Amino acid sequence: MLYWLMKSEPDAFGIDDLAACPNQTEAWDGVRNFQARNMMRDQMRVGDPILFYHSNCKVPGIVGIAEVARESYPDHTAFDPQAKYYDPKSDPNKPRWFMVDVRYVRHLKRVITLNELKQYATGALEDFALVRRGNRLSVMPVTPEQWQFILSIE
Repeated sequence: MLYWLMKSEPDAFGIDDLAACPNQTEAWDGVRNFQARNMMRDQMRVGDPILFYHSNCKVPGIVGIAEVARESYPDHTAFDPQAKYYDPKSDPNKPRWFMVDVRYVRHLKRVITLNELKQYATGALEDFALVRRGNRLSVMPVTPEQWQFILSIE
């Protein structure tokens, strides 16, 4: 089992949106970064836990927990010229972009803010990708130790 953090803008798709989906499950489409794509395509497995992170909002932070509900499959939005995430270089016969399905598990008891997480950047979260300067990935791995620490401060 691997642990993950996935970022989403709450105005586009937040934890409440996931909780409101049928079966509390939704495709995580629109990832257009090769490194994030590779993690989703090659490493994510059903049942892997996910920290759900709200980004690009007034108070960015970890707001809930989800899990991988379906392993990677081609992101069909890449093939649709009318879709927001259309990629004319993507071919259905040789997909360039992949997605996974995620399932809501629960909201955190409170938001663990980015500012709070940064306070531990020289300690327990020293190697946590989220607190590293310039990290803009929407999908990132979390070590079991980081996962446990983050949940311990909930």
